Amino acid sequence: MTVFLDWLSHGLMDLSVVGVVVYGLIVTHITIISITVYLHRHSAHRAVELNPVLQHFFRFWVWLTTGMVTKEWAAIHRKHHAMCETEEDPHSPVAMGLKKILWEGADVYRAATKQPEIMERYGAGCPDDWIERNVYQRHTVFGIALMLITNVALLGVIGVSVWALQMMWIPIFGAGIINGIGHYWGYRNFECPDASTNIVPWGILIGGEELHNNHHTYPNSAKLSQKPWEFDIGWFWIRTFEICGLAKARSTGPLAETIQGKSILDVDTAWALLNDRFRVMAKYAEDVVAPLVEQEYRRADEATRNLFKKAKKTLCREDSLVDAAGKSRIAELIGHSPDIKVIYELRLRLQAVWAKRGAGAEALLGELKQWCIDAEATGIQALGDFVGELKSYSIPRLAHA
Repeated sequence: MTVFLDWLSHGLMDLSVVGVVVYGLIVTHITIISITVYLHRHSAHRAVELNPVLQHFFRFWVWLTTGMVTKEWAAIHRKHHAMCETEEDPHSPVAMGLKKILWEGADVYRAATKQPEIMERYGAGCPDDWIERNVYQRHTVFGIALMLITNVALLGVIGVSVWALQMMWIPIFGAGIINGIGHYWGYRNFECPDASTNIVPWGILIGGEELHNNHHTYPNSAKLSQKPWEFDIGWFWIRTFEICGLAKARSTGPLAETIQGKSILDVDTAWALLNDRFRVMAKYAEDVVAPLVEQEYRRADEATRNLFKKAKKTLCREDSLVDAAGKSRIAELIGHSPDIKVIYELRLRLQAVWAKRGAGAEALLGELKQWCIDAEATGIQALGDFVGELKSYSIPRLAHA
């Protein structure tokens, strides 16, 4: 009896309090990596290839610690991208409200799994072997029950608390915070056509998924960090797996490079700019809009100076996300300054150029050339410099091979 009580108190591992905390951090981190590397970047987006053994380990671990099914997760996430911020989005705080997603995100996810049309349309290419059909899909509760038993066996009674932490971690951080706050609050590197944000520049709490705006801008990139100060721990693990021969990143972003001395717009330039259009528009905001806004701010008197505070963000906001107040402020800005009006209208025209891609390379190139001519004709130095940089773009040589 004494032996049993001793085991119940300490478990087979007999860890100290610090040891239990470390154990909890390790098992939750493995779950995070399983979701971001396997479910998200591999299964949903095909951004990274994984060794079959590593795939199955992640598939087993997700079943063990969350009860989630690969096909369900991938299908719901793919529909989220396809229908983002609309009534058809399975988990949009824009459509459903932040409170709903933040506190009931897991319930919203489970409701979406019960819609067979989502699975049929968006669930292609996911595991469909015997163990998936007969174990992982059919007995989702068995996995998390096995995790509870394992924790208690290894840690004793306190293993129940560690198990509870595991069960809450993904519903809170994944279904709640990433799907909720990640489309509501934070900073944006790129003005992609949805409300996604980067919550913090150091993506460690949930494997880099905090860099959500970066991901929505380049959904097929295996790497979520885009700025030098951003850290994506999921990418760290992918690189580690690559070194071990267990993974291979299929894409890390758009195919584009700048060639020093290149000063002619050609078809390669047009395609490179199209591929890298979100980064191009971000550079337009920094290199053209920001300097002119700063110039107007310095010129303004005390009565109008407040108008130009945070004007760059207002003028460069994704059109579909500009509310009535934003439109009113834009009208006031462009009415106050002819130069601001010029760069704002040229930004809209450049944004519209990318829509010409369906007409073919020559039509795209023609629109781009005309835009550059008109931009240079304004005599605004920042625009002239920006045009010069656009001309240096090309498709990387390796892409031609």
